[in-house]
Amino acid sequence: MRHRVLDLYSLDTPEKNPRILIIRRDNIGDLVCTTPLIQALREQLPNAYIAALVTRYNMAVMEGNPDIDALFSYTKAKHLGPGESALGIFWSRLVTIWNLRRQRFDWILLPGGPQRSAMRFARWIGAKKILIRDQEDTAGGSHHVEQCCHQLLRMGLQFETPSARLTPNPDAVAKIKSTLPSDWKVLPGPVITLHLSARKPSQRWAASKFAEITHKLHEALGAKFILLWSPGASDNPLHPGDDEKANEVLKVTISLPVQAVRTERLEDLIGALSLSDAIICSDGGAMHLAAALSKPMVCLFGDSDPEHWGPWKTHHRTLQKPSREVDDISAQEVTSALVDLLGKS
Repeated sequence: MRHRVLDLYSLDTPEKNPRILIIRRDNIGDLVCTTPLIQALREQLPNAYIAALVTRYNMAVMEGNPDIDALFSYTKAKHLGPGESALGIFWSRLVTIWNLRRQRFDWILLPGGPQRSAMRFARWIGAKKILIRDQEDTAGGSHHVEQCCHQLLRMGLQFETPSARLTPNPDAVAKIKSTLPSDWKVLPGPVITLHLSARKPSQRWAASKFAEITHKLHEALGAKFILLWSPGASDNPLHPGDDEKANEVLKVTISLPVQAVRTERLEDLIGALSLSDAIICSDGGAMHLAAALSKPMVCLFGDSDPEHWGPWKTHHRTLQKPSREVDDISAQEVTSALVDLLGKS
């Protein structure tokens, strides 16, 4: 089913300073890929009021973003914290919807497409125009960013696709920086971040291969390493983590300059990535965060589409096998790709 703009009008009308709400309730990478659209809105409508409604889980992506006037969030039931109740977060959600409804938006944009929850939020909040990303927006290009930004044309604006934008939390950066060994300042060689985790099984690279590239890159470049992963036990049904995998890598790299950074908060993950000279990771949220920080990276793709989800506007190498299994990529291929990337960037 094709979706349309409700009550479509052109911004050439007398209304010059529209009130715009962007709703993005899905994953971290999806929200990062929406920041170019928000930046383009701000550049073309400098006096507009632009707000974003996101989840508490991915809120750190938007904190400090200079292109928005206000940031609102709500908590999904699956992200309940200690001491929180489903009734409590439902009430908080109603309060947020009511406050947003009172703002009388001209536009609500749903760059995530026709997701039921997002569409329900949009109708509850209400606006003169509700614009939903749909098949028409594939005319913008194959990448998710291009398709999000195609909504600009449907608003009567110019199509453009800026870089993604991300502002690290200064306190989180300082905290992570204080944990790095002091002698790293005088040691030659780049700081390379290895992100071990991936949500999809087809995107997961073995701990033994991460350990192997650590040895290879230290020998080739004198590299130092920040080790990142999703904290927690692998058998956690709600938030499976990679503590065991991280410990496995650390055991066989004990002689190398490897600093493990346990990132319990998204702000800490962003802070750690900001301190890196290059990243090695699978397709996922960390990859998009690093791209928004303009970090060179080697990206391992399994059963996903690099043309649609690849890093946006940063130096990178994408590796993908015909099997669409990340674990079929060799450590030597990753090593060679990163050495070549750093030499050219």
